[in-house]
Amino acid sequence: MPQRVPTPAYAAAGTGPRTVLFLHGIGGNRGSFAADLPRLAAGWRALAWDMPGYGASPPIRPLTFAALAEAAIAVLDAERADKAVLVGHSLGGMIAQETAARFPERVSGLVLFATSAAFGGKDDSFKTAFLADRLAPLNAGKTMPEIAEQLTKGLFGPAPPEAARRQAIASMAAIPEASYRAALECIVTFDRRDDLARIACPTLVLAAEHDALAPPKTMARIAERIPGAAYRCIAGAGHLANFEQPAAFAAALDEFLALIP
Repeated sequence: MPQRVPTPAYAAAGTGPRTVLFLHGIGGNRGSFAADLPRLAAGWRALAWDMPGYGASPPIRPLTFAALAEAAIAVLDAERADKAVLVGHSLGGMIAQETAARFPERVSGLVLFATSAAFGGKDDSFKTAFLADRLAPLNAGKTMPEIAEQLTKGLFGPAPPEAARRQAIASMAAIPEASYRAALECIVTFDRRDDLARIACPTLVLAAEHDALAPPKTMARIAERIPGAAYRCIAGAGHLANFEQPAAFAAALDEFLALIP
């Protein structure tokens, strides 16, 4: 495939024969899965990207899901990986679905974590209101560091560790404003509901008990529509369950990866 997007920056660990690529959410970066890379290194080549426009990755203009899928494949090509398990959180889970739909031969498994098969409903007024709400503070002149704490409220369960809360705020604060705006404009375009039944690789749908953005009931319905998909729910955590309950997240991931040929 001719490469039409720049290769994103990414962290790597391990030299195992199989590859897993972590795709973070809209408020994340490669550090969102930093603890998982060395932990998986013994059996896997573990990769975690900075999404285009985030961290050290050059932006893509315009930012589209098609371009993001190509960018994910560019990472695999850079590592000479024929296939990978894609672990996608929130927006990253949407990118994982897009990549599986466009490049199914490059995806050996999917972990769809606290994500959705489409953004909002069929009514565009929801998307318009969402964008207006999220962009209002920036349009009023505030910076990402100034609004980071507010943006992370509601992303945790009832008793998040303070370190997890600080990590989320720091990650959000580090996003360039232009990249955050582009990600918001992109996310509202996503809809792969009709492709769920065509997913043919092993898939884990991973929810969190207190996730208001991707509620367990919604995640369970996604699992029901994917042939053979497994469903798990992390107790006591919210949307950032990998920050709040890293051991539970790791256990669910390890259980699933053990099933990948």
